Amino acid sequence: MDQYQTLFAVAGVVVLGIIILVKTAIVVPQQSAYVVERLGKFNRRLDAGFHILVPFLEKVAYKHTLKEQAVDIAEQVCITKDNVQVGVDGVLYLQVLDPARASYGIGEYLFAIAQLAQTTLRSEIGKIDLDRTFEERGTINANVVAELDKASDPWGVKVLRYEIKNINPPHDVLSAMEKQMRAEREKRAVILTSEGERDAKINTAEGEKQRVIKESEAAKTQQINEAEGEAQAILAVAEATAEGLRKVANAVTAQGGSEAMQLRIAEQYIGEFGRLAKTGNTFVVPANLADLTSMMALATDIAKRRDGSPPA
Repeated sequence: MDQYQTLFAVAGVVVLGIIILVKTAIVVPQQSAYVVERLGKFNRRLDAGFHILVPFLEKVAYKHTLKEQAVDIAEQVCITKDNVQVGVDGVLYLQVLDPARASYGIGEYLFAIAQLAQTTLRSEIGKIDLDRTFEERGTINANVVAELDKASDPWGVKVLRYEIKNINPPHDVLSAMEKQMRAEREKRAVILTSEGERDAKINTAEGEKQRVIKESEAAKTQQINEAEGEAQAILAVAEATAEGLRKVANAVTAQGGSEAMQLRIAEQYIGEFGRLAKTGNTFVVPANLADLTSMMALATDIAKRRDGSPPA
């Protein structure tokens, strides 16, 4: 009987030891931290790994994850600077940096940060007009993060980012905005059409101007070329005439030239009177028709003067 009692006592001690070991042996997961209290007072922080607590004296009071957490911020009604009510919701990203301060600095840091995010967002939305709320999302997010980060620093929590998910104006405001956007698009379309027509007219006028300029330049070039051609032709005729006269003068001043010139003048003189006689029955005869010899002598004297000889 005593042996059975001893066996039961040993078994009870073993079971009690196992229970105590199970209660005091702690395995902390990766990216987690536990806060240990000894007799109700903060003692230490347990990081990832295996730990043994002092039985009946120490206990794990708080468990925190050190991972980045996403907290959904419920939609709330905000009033813009131009007195328009809009529904705004968002998502907040935060991380616990100091588990001890997160445990004792505030009762529930997630609830506190969510409420602070809503109040800060209402304040930021109230500073701008409705039209700018869609453009200034980045600025609003940055301002909310700055305010929350300052407030959560004593709690051992770091606010990393805040993002606005939706901005929902009232239906009548949405209808007015759609009409405004439609009118703006129609206005841009009309402006683009008029600019296109203006550019087309300008291009057409510029093309016509260039055509006229090219045609005038071509006419000018043609006139210059024709004038140069006529001048060269006149010059060639004058040079040929001068050369012919020089040759005639040389021939007249040569030996026998005077007699040949007189004969040539007499032949032309008689030939012209012959043509006059053929063309009509009546014609005027010069008074000095018989003085043909004096005319030939005068022509000969003129030819000699051109050659530089003294007059006869």
